[in-house]
Amino acid sequence: MELSTALLLLLLSLCEAPAVPMLRLGIFVHATLELFALIVVVFELSMKMRWLGFQTFIRHKRTMVKTCVLFVQFIEAIVVLVRQTSHVRITRALRCIFLVDCRYCGAVRRNLRQIFQSLPPFIDILLLLLFFMVIFAILGFYLFSPNHSDPYFNTLENSLVNLFVLLTTSNFPDVMMPSYARNPWSCVFFIVYLSIELYFIMNLLLAVVFDTFNDIEKRKFKSLLLHKRTAIQHAYRLLITKQRPSGISFKHFEGLLRFYKPRMCARERYLTFKALNQSNTPLVSLKDFYNFYEVVGLKWKAKRNREHWFDDLPRTAFLIFKGINILVKSRMFQYTMYTVVAVNGIWILVETFMLQGGNFFSRNVPWSYIVFLTIYGVELLLKTTGLGPVEYLSSGWNLFDFSVTLFAFLGLMALAFNMEPFYFIVVLRPLQLLRLFKLKKRYRNVLDTMFELFPRMASLGLTLLIFYYCFAIVGMEFFAGVVYPNCCNTSTVADAYRWVNHTVGNKTVVEEGYYYLNNFDNILNSFVTLFELTVVNDWYIIMEGVTSQTTHWSRLYFMIFYIVTMVVMTIIVAFILDAFVFRMNYTRKNQDSEEDNGIVLEKEISKEEVVGIIELYKRISGASETTQLQRIVSQMDKYGQMSTVFLGRRSRTKSDLSMKMYEEEIQEWYEEHSRKEETQTPLQEPASASNSSVKPLSLRQRSQTVI
Repeated sequence: MELSTALLLLLLSLCEAPAVPMLRLGIFVHATLELFALIVVVFELSMKMRWLGFQTFIRHKRTMVKTCVLFVQFIEAIVVLVRQTSHVRITRALRCIFLVDCRYCGAVRRNLRQIFQSLPPFIDILLLLLFFMVIFAILGFYLFSPNHSDPYFNTLENSLVNLFVLLTTSNFPDVMMPSYARNPWSCVFFIVYLSIELYFIMNLLLAVVFDTFNDIEKRKFKSLLLHKRTAIQHAYRLLITKQRPSGISFKHFEGLLRFYKPRMCARERYLTFKALNQSNTPLVSLKDFYNFYEVVGLKWKAKRNREHWFDDLPRTAFLIFKGINILVKSRMFQYTMYTVVAVNGIWILVETFMLQGGNFFSRNVPWSYIVFLTIYGVELLLKTTGLGPVEYLSSGWNLFDFSVTLFAFLGLMALAFNMEPFYFIVVLRPLQLLRLFKLKKRYRNVLDTMFELFPRMASLGLTLLIFYYCFAIVGMEFFAGVVYPNCCNTSTVADAYRWVNHTVGNKTVVEEGYYYLNNFDNILNSFVTLFELTVVNDWYIIMEGVTSQTTHWSRLYFMIFYIVTMVVMTIIVAFILDAFVFRMNYTRKNQDSEEDNGIVLEKEISKEEVVGIIELYKRISGASETTQLQRIVSQMDKYGQMSTVFLGRRSRTKSDLSMKMYEEEIQEWYEEHSRKEETQTPLQEPASASNSSVKPLSLRQRSQTVI
């Protein structure tokens, strides 16, 4: 509900003035919707205060900020509804707090926290950059203001603004040419400025942010690791009993998992216990229990008794499918397919190069399309039959090949039956070329890093969109309707906004400058304009156009936006660098290929163990949870087995990679943490015997209630 409410409040900007023309709503309608959404937020905060208590509620900073914003929004919505007219509402930009505070946006909150943590060193370097900019602005004013044909340095304000724009290289070399035409030695000023500001301080800024980001990530991993270790120690002390102080029994461990992962079945609970119990004793020791978080995420499946899916087929069929299996696994087959993909890519490139403008899709299906699609189809059929559907689809690359081949087939259908709305599918054919990335390990690492970063990059993208929304609202309130065709005639960028017709001889020539489309007339146009400002190519034309129609202070809006986006984009670049460098270092340190298969753990359980666990479950919770365990026993009886093997799998996370990367430092962290705990908590018992006689006395009831 809170996510829907937050999205409704944000989407109202499409309907409020200045609204998107097709989505414009009456004031009564959008104000009523806003009030309804705000009442839902009031209800949510009321429930939260009742749950947390008033004292805890008011001490939570983010909740108090949300409450203040809610109060302001509520008053403004009532005023708009009563007056039946909109007024300047910059506070609409604060609606983002409702989305940020949503429980589904935890990653966005972490990104914002990381941005704020990286600000101190960033601000230090930014002040250094601005200091040199001011020095050069003063110097440029004294050097170039005597040149009346130079509009860039005629005042100190223009000097500062144009050197700020020069930092983005958007106005270079235009800003240099008037002074360069008068004195060629003036180029030294611009060369020195760009060398210091752009090539030294800006790169130093990235280096400082990267170092800070790397340090924050390491400290965050250390904090989380020690927090997990403390939690495990606390849980261990709760679960041991007076009679068994040396470890945790399955009965108590099973009770823990009922609370920690309620949906975990009885079979997986026992396999998790078995995977943790490396000493093969009835009890899990503290040393084994430290691996709880790594093991509890495993997904368990019985290991197949057959090596291949076709092992039970008649001998003739077995030999055929075995041959196909050997073929598709051979290097010759793989490199043959790589060659076909490369030839297909060259063919598509030549075909595209020879095309002229107009209709690119012929009603006749190209023979090359059919030939290559047939080859890919045969490859898919061979791999599916040779490996089996389950093994084939378990590989990410095979899933990609299957998807691209399927889209190519759909594109063929679109061409064959002249389904014009689906012609876009044909354009996806070059995606097959991505298979060539498997040839080189560095390319594979790049793609693997990209896929690993995708969830985090999505949250960073959402963070950037939140900043866009805030600036878009402010831009609409101040600059809506300011820019239009043939405006800005008194500015230096008038040509970019000129839209006139004039006759040259017998022809009518249209001089059309398209920059009037970069406006703040609605939220969608504002987002496009802000993206153009982020790219920074010719962004000063947009800034000068708006400034010529309003006031010189409008430049502050664009400069602040550039600085804010520079902070966010620098964080994004630092994050990508950190992830890629981390993976490269990990690959060099661990030359084995196990990371490609994720975490895999193999455990064997006997029939006697399963029967014992079934009896235990019947005593403590009835026979309702023993279905899967009884199925295991039936499977063993069917094949005459006394034991069966289970495989536990899960994907490898960055935490797993960090555990190996910081392996040496982790031991130092543990020792430091232990010493800190000893100094903070006075020793109440000198030996473990007293631990078994004192602590579990008060904790035994808790361990019994777990069952």
